[in-house]
Amino acid sequence: MGTTSMREALDEGSEPPGDRSATSRLTAAEIYSAAVRIGEDELKRSSTGLALSGLAAGLGMGLTGLGSAAILAETGNGAAHYLLANLLYPLGFIVVIVGRAQLFTENTLFPVVLVLDRRRHLGNTLRLWTVVFIANVVGALLFAVLVIKTGAVSPEVAGALSQLGTKTVQGSFGHLFWAGVAGGWIIALMAWLVTASRFTMGQIALVYLMTFVVGAAGLAHCIAGSAEALCAVLAGQVPLGSYLVWLLAATLGNTIGGVVIVSLLNYGQVMGSRRDLRQVERPLSDVEADAGSRKSPSMRR
Repeated sequence: MGTTSMREALDEGSEPPGDRSATSRLTAAEIYSAAVRIGEDELKRSSTGLALSGLAAGLGMGLTGLGSAAILAETGNGAAHYLLANLLYPLGFIVVIVGRAQLFTENTLFPVVLVLDRRRHLGNTLRLWTVVFIANVVGALLFAVLVIKTGAVSPEVAGALSQLGTKTVQGSFGHLFWAGVAGGWIIALMAWLVTASRFTMGQIALVYLMTFVVGAAGLAHCIAGSAEALCAVLAGQVPLGSYLVWLLAATLGNTIGGVVIVSLLNYGQVMGSRRDLRQVERPLSDVEADAGSRKSPSMRR
């Protein structure tokens, strides 16, 4: 494709026909093109803007644990009660993602596909990751201070939050890493699917269903889990060192799961089918005729 970026090729070939229904499904290439544009917009933002947005996201992600803890405080901490509590686990994700705050794990998709597309902007992407990640963790810490140290919630809810945090950091480094890979895959995949959705209610449904699986399966999410784990740290139930080990394992896993399983695979599938965009408005008979003309003489015989 020479120096022409995939984005430019998509823009040239992905314009929908004039009578295309507004509710028709987007192609993978159209979702990819939208993801590239989002990544470009994010990398244009200043570090200050990213930090403030990331701080808001870290605070908002505390709602995943707070909603679950409110249920556990009333029902107890049996296995079935944890599953029931996870019905509110998606709350923080809905607030942050639909509200377009900066969440680290979402950014394993958008700027990454831009880097793959343009073969540049890696340094700017690392800037975004660093600023957003630190701001997310600080926001999660502020949430923990609010609910544990100020008396903003009842002792029962604060205790349930600490129990969730203690449960979050349990496990070997390997287990936490692979739980992070699975969690990062689901969150980045969710970001891909939300990009394909035109309506807010559809986005909310996608976020809810996919993040419910993350919570119910006990997968690791470096920011949602931080809000819970830091509550346990401030309550004196988890050593700071244990939290930091968990954070390293979860973050590495989330990053690899999002970048490798979602960003690279979707980039690959679009790159492999980019010619389809040029075929979309051509009659099928013409496409078949062209395919036949490319066959070798022996094949035609």
